Amino acid sequence: MTLSPDEQIFSDAIDVANIPTLLMVLVQLTGELQWLEEPYLPKRQPGLGDNDTGGLEPRHQQEVREASLEAILAWRDGRPVALPEPDYDLIVRMLSVSMAESVPAEYGQFTAAQLGQVKFLDHQSISSPPDFNVIVIGAGVSGLCAAINLQMLGINFQVVERNSTVGGVWWENRYPGSGVDTPNHLYSYSFAPYDWQKYFCLRDELHEYLEHVCDSFEVRDTIRFETTVERIEYQNQKQNWLVTLCLPDGTQEQTEANVVISAAGIFNPPVSPDIDGLEDWEGEKWHTARWPETADLQDKKVAIIGNGASCMQIGPEIQDEVESLTIFQKSVHWAAPFEQFRKEVPDPLRFLLREVPLYRNWYRVRLGWTFNDRIHSALHKDPDWEHPERSLNAQNDGHRAYFTDYVVNELGDDASELLDRVLPTYPPFGKRMLMDNGWYRMLRNPKVQLVDEHVSKVDANSLITADGSEYEADVLVLATGFDVLNFITTYEAQGRSGASLMSQWEQDNAKAYLGTAVPNFPNFFTLYGPNLQPGHGGSLIFVVEMQVRYILDVIQKMLEQNLGAVEIRQDIHDKYNEDVDEAHTQMVWTHPGMESYYRNERGRIVVNSPWRNVDFYAMTREADLSEYLTEPVAELVAD
Repeated sequence: MTLSPDEQIFSDAIDVANIPTLLMVLVQLTGELQWLEEPYLPKRQPGLGDNDTGGLEPRHQQEVREASLEAILAWRDGRPVALPEPDYDLIVRMLSVSMAESVPAEYGQFTAAQLGQVKFLDHQSISSPPDFNVIVIGAGVSGLCAAINLQMLGINFQVVERNSTVGGVWWENRYPGSGVDTPNHLYSYSFAPYDWQKYFCLRDELHEYLEHVCDSFEVRDTIRFETTVERIEYQNQKQNWLVTLCLPDGTQEQTEANVVISAAGIFNPPVSPDIDGLEDWEGEKWHTARWPETADLQDKKVAIIGNGASCMQIGPEIQDEVESLTIFQKSVHWAAPFEQFRKEVPDPLRFLLREVPLYRNWYRVRLGWTFNDRIHSALHKDPDWEHPERSLNAQNDGHRAYFTDYVVNELGDDASELLDRVLPTYPPFGKRMLMDNGWYRMLRNPKVQLVDEHVSKVDANSLITADGSEYEADVLVLATGFDVLNFITTYEAQGRSGASLMSQWEQDNAKAYLGTAVPNFPNFFTLYGPNLQPGHGGSLIFVVEMQVRYILDVIQKMLEQNLGAVEIRQDIHDKYNEDVDEAHTQMVWTHPGMESYYRNERGRIVVNSPWRNVDFYAMTREADLSEYLTEPVAELVAD
């Protein structure tokens, strides 16, 4: 078959495309269900990789690629999609085949929404009074999502952002190796696909994406940069919020908003450890979130306090340029193989992802199943499991064996000396699962020293551990995380009763209905609120999109019903949080074998969600205002 130059581009792309994804494209383009039968059924592979060949024999792979080329070229030339909207049962069957495992029937509508078949956000403009407005606090991932969708609905809004541009943590965190640990084809907005250069992008590419989204959807002019929200106060009589701003020149301004959406995030402010003498350090010192653009570590002795996600990215990145690297380990972490670390998406495949939406959407759906809900069942405690100290159930124990073998192989000849120091004793996923970008191989570098003792004292140029050992350094890096448990710390919020949100949340015990609505705080919503982080992995962005859809449904119903105030009922809020807490008692994050930032001092899980994404999708699909205290728009009488 002789191909034209443009047909050859498609052929080259399909030659390197993912077989399980191509099968789904074939089914929809042709309507032929034979592609869901033997000999084309993919075989499941271990780990988190894409399973590009599907385990098919080479001749069957070739049949799939040839049929895909024919179908895609016919579609490009105008042949309609045979199955533009498969029914939910067929979608579940397709996903099950593609993933080579059984997917529950309840994922039909959820997957249809991800494929764009079910209307996810109603972007038809609604009737919004000119004096009705929304303030969004923050222009990071969550704030941009809110802004774009408010604009699509035609609702007056303004975003307040303390930094000089968009991006939030992806603007602020610029340390070496900073990047995503979720594939960026998944860690991106469903409504804003992008031509990604890498499978797992580093910070710069992700920040470029957020800048691109901001400009593509033309919301930059709605953002007040270098402006800080200092305080919000609910005004009962006016049924709105009085918002106090600090402007770039340091002066204050007050404005009012009918609705406030907080998208301030939880990864701020940075936490500095309480170590005696830390302020006496004479060398260079900074937190990972405040990495200087002019930092130069060449041939310097570097010490890092903390060994979590940021340190795991920094260490392998700087190990070869420093004279020495000393890492003070607080606790051990599980880390998964990172097969596509630094791997570029081939140009032909980038072409296919751009030009064939069906391929792009199914590729994203497969990533969603792999990184989101797939492992959820492995995180539940089996009361009859015989090894509860090390794992939760047989499936979780299988994960433990798989990750352990991986660590042993990575450590190589050093496994006998290092294994007990780096292998967790608690169940996999009990703390944030990290992605290994060469951490274990780094530990074999003679320049690198891993210290198990905690730092008890710092003097001018050395760190002293609890056992009295002393370690000299030129540069001290604090990889000590953020004040995550105190959810909203960048501004003060005073509700209807006059009580502050911080006091209502008892500092570190935040609760919200659906992680979104809080009693005593009418017309106020939190994005990435309490108990919303998908602790079993995956993309927070889709969670935020579900929240935004819910919030906009509330706002739309407020406008349609001429309501001035909506406030979640206390009983609805309390019952929801009782359900959250009860679910957590049966999950890995309440296991006593580890400490984590997910849990407050009371032992309550504050950060993570116990729900699968499909559960949260159902919960947020439509707002039920019977769950709210509502007030009609007040008729204010002039003095």
